Amino acid sequence: MSSTGFKVAVLGSGISGAACASTLARNGISVTLFESARGPGGRMSQRREKTEDGKELHFDHGAPFFSVGKSEVLSLVQEWESRGFVAEWKEKFGFFDFQTHKFNNIEQEGLSKRYVGVPGMNSICKALCNENGVESKFGLGIGRIEWLHDDKVWSLTGVDGQNLGQFKGLVASDKNIVSPRITEVTGRLPPLDIKLVPELSEKLLNLPVKPCFVVMLAFAEPLSSIPVKAFSFENSQVLSRAYCDSSKPSRSTASERWILHSTPEYAEEIIAQTGLKKLSDITLNKVAEQLLQEFQSTGLITSQPFFKKAHRWGSAFPAASIAPEEKCLWDRNKRLAICGDFCVSPNVEGAIDSGLAAALKLRDSVSSL
Repeated sequence: MSSTGFKVAVLGSGISGAACASTLARNGISVTLFESARGPGGRMSQRREKTEDGKELHFDHGAPFFSVGKSEVLSLVQEWESRGFVAEWKEKFGFFDFQTHKFNNIEQEGLSKRYVGVPGMNSICKALCNENGVESKFGLGIGRIEWLHDDKVWSLTGVDGQNLGQFKGLVASDKNIVSPRITEVTGRLPPLDIKLVPELSEKLLNLPVKPCFVVMLAFAEPLSSIPVKAFSFENSQVLSRAYCDSSKPSRSTASERWILHSTPEYAEEIIAQTGLKKLSDITLNKVAEQLLQEFQSTGLITSQPFFKKAHRWGSAFPAASIAPEEKCLWDRNKRLAICGDFCVSPNVEGAIDSGLAAALKLRDSVSSL
């Protein structure tokens, strides 16, 4: 079969799904990408918020940046940089110790390259989802995935019962497609019954995750007493990291915007009380206030932010790698690839690497039909 008649569905528009879809399309394979959210990005999303007086603020409230060590991923990132939707974030990072209230281990500039999407982290996924040969459908959740044994194709149905088509290959880059945790959030069963892929099901069951709360803050004036634009916290039960979002390339500097990440332990404590269902504004406001107070207790900030808002990543950050050698889960007979950072390593590079591996599996399966 020629690649033009080989239709693949890619589920999820995070960096793993977007990299996979783009690579498939470049290899002449017809791709339809489905995303339940309004736009691409997954944990590479950018949040757009409006203040009470109408100011628009942007926050990279998921992955703040990424580094690259693998040559095949680096060559891809360098291509994205040449196309203008990736840039290097040239700032010093450091550590702040809550016990001594001092910064330590402030690195020298240029020791390691950190990349960001421009003008937002989601710019990378946007560009990849718009590549020639990728048809992207947003705001379309998958309700049911069936394997039609006689026809050897995957059949997709939307959450609203709409028939979304049949595909020779399937890529699931969103672990909620198979994870029973989605039932806790939505009350619905996962769209893909992992009994269809028994040899993969053991790895997919009970994927360990680390939850995290982020708080987005905007200040009218720069926080001049902080000597770095990104740092990790030591000896705090509440805060793990802080990033100055407005210091990244191509960001607005009309205000200084910081993002705080909670520790997994703090997030687990809140989730133990609330469950994974959608949180009330009261709970989110309380979380925002607690993280801000912990930040203020450092003595590094004396002014109040004019904007603060919390967001929960309930199960976004993987705590284990389930296919570090293979880089993705692959069922050759059903032409099903499952990819994401949970396969390789819990970071952006791992997600890209896994998406590329899934694309190559599908590409190589075309010639066997």
